[in-house]
Amino acid sequence: MESCTEKITQGTKHSVTEKVTEKNTAIALGSGSMDVYATPAMTCLMERAATEAVEPLLSPGWTTVGISLNVQHKAATPVGIEVRAEAQVQSVDGRKIVFAVNAYDEHGEIGSGVHERFAVLKEKFMAKALAKKERAI
Repeated sequence: MESCTEKITQGTKHSVTEKVTEKNTAIALGSGSMDVYATPAMTCLMERAATEAVEPLLSPGWTTVGISLNVQHKAATPVGIEVRAEAQVQSVDGRKIVFAVNAYDEHGEIGSGVHERFAVLKEKFMAKALAKKERAI
């Protein structure tokens, strides 16, 4: 049986962008009291870059879920400026994929770190998650 991640190789890279708006500031997301790009928004953008980097390369029926994220948010970005997040595959070990993640605004790097994702069968994963709901009733 072929591996669900066999098409994913070290160096696979993807980037995504978003503009800093009132909706993704630290005040709006409850992660701080300043009207600047929120750390949770930056980490979400980093995860999105990683997800989109490998999703088209997975076997049918598979996806990835985040299992760890270790980042530093190094510089503030005000409302109105665009942020770009990049994710690059550092290693693939079975179903575990490790990414280097970075975020930039027009003035330079604003964040960096390491993100790990794990390949899962969508149907099996959701069945397991939904079983928790049934047990809670």
